Amino acid sequence: MKVLLLEDDDELGAAVVDGLRDEGFVVDHVGTVADADLQRTIARYDCLVLDRIVPDGDALTLVDGMRRAGDTTPTLLLTARDRVSDRVAGFEHGADDYLVKPFAFAELTARIRALGRRASEPAPPVLRVGDLGLDTARHELRRDGALVDLTAKEFAVLEVLVTAAGRVVGRTELLERCWDENSAPGSNVVDVLVGQLRRRLGAPDPIQTVRGVGYRVVG
Repeated sequence: MKVLLLEDDDELGAAVVDGLRDEGFVVDHVGTVADADLQRTIARYDCLVLDRIVPDGDALTLVDGMRRAGDTTPTLLLTARDRVSDRVAGFEHGADDYLVKPFAFAELTARIRALGRRASEPAPPVLRVGDLGLDTARHELRRDGALVDLTAKEFAVLEVLVTAAGRVVGRTELLERCWDENSAPGSNVVDVLVGQLRRRLGAPDPIQTVRGVGYRVVG
């Protein structure tokens, strides 16, 4: 999942970003409502995690504007404002969930995953192409029944390729779905990662290169 975090406290923001990335999320971090509004127009996110009150205003204005424009991206408000009236206001302006600071990190990740599941079409617990079986709930890959150890990033790339069901996935799409904004689109980071993934999967190679376009998984 790709997450946009709006948090103006640099220390807390860095801790949340590091924690989410350790859990396999792709995360972009901004500190103002204006930057969050801009960022969501140039990248696709599976969930927005928004602090309520930041230096340039209230994130509820962003959520309200998104909903009026028909943007249904799942949104979680992460805030110290704990009154019932604050929570009600959040939901009335279109937020999908509300978590009060201080919070347990395990609860935050569980809520983000739940919002992602709620927003997406139901998927089979195990995605299959040929002899590959990708268990998205357990973050496990089996090839011909044998468990294959993958890093979080390798799993994320393979999940995008397998979900595409044979469609060619371009390098730019893989960058947008599996890396944060600090990754340079012109770099060879995708090719390097796919090379690593191929070595882990072994022969025969299930990843086909479409020269000048991208990659696809074949059965």
